[in-house]
Amino acid sequence: MSAYIKTSLSLMWVIILVVWVFYGLFGKKAANQEPHYISFIYYWLPLMLAFYLLGPGHWFGHTLIREKFVEHTNPAGITGLTICAIGFVIALWSRFLLGTNWSISVQEKKNHKLIIKGPYTFVRHPIYTGLLLMFTGNAIIVGDYRGIIAVLIVFVSFWAKLKKEEKLLKEVFGNQYLEYMRKTKRLVPWLF
Repeated sequence: MSAYIKTSLSLMWVIILVVWVFYGLFGKKAANQEPHYISFIYYWLPLMLAFYLLGPGHWFGHTLIREKFVEHTNPAGITGLTICAIGFVIALWSRFLLGTNWSISVQEKKNHKLIIKGPYTFVRHPIYTGLLLMFTGNAIIVGDYRGIIAVLIVFVSFWAKLKKEEKLLKEVFGNQYLEYMRKTKRLVPWLF
């Protein structure tokens, strides 16, 4: 597989990380939030494990999770990179639209606003959609079963978090959020 594919993949992840850290410094103050240890255990620890699983193959030796489900070819790499790039655009666009309402954990912000434009017109959690696409594309590039495990870990973590977020958003926005829920799906437009 071409080094350009792996470099492009790494660059997308670095940009996502830099944007999240930089813009996270300018968020609104929390009016109410869950404890930090909950955020670490349920969201950050699974993400760290998923990134570890997507790390260099030699970390895993000759184990079952290192077996290929996709050959390490340029067509597979370009397919994975394309999926990753679509997710990258969705995640960044959604993050910019969310602006200062974004938070690292499930929390109500002071002067919290419900964002329903851009990708939020189609799904309620487009950042998760974008990041899941990025992890999926990354898993295709890695081509080993450990990539599938990483995507499943991230999906379960995001699903748990979005359930908590939706509960909070129903409390904060009431009928406005319930109406928004009736018009949109959680992660995939028109499906779920």
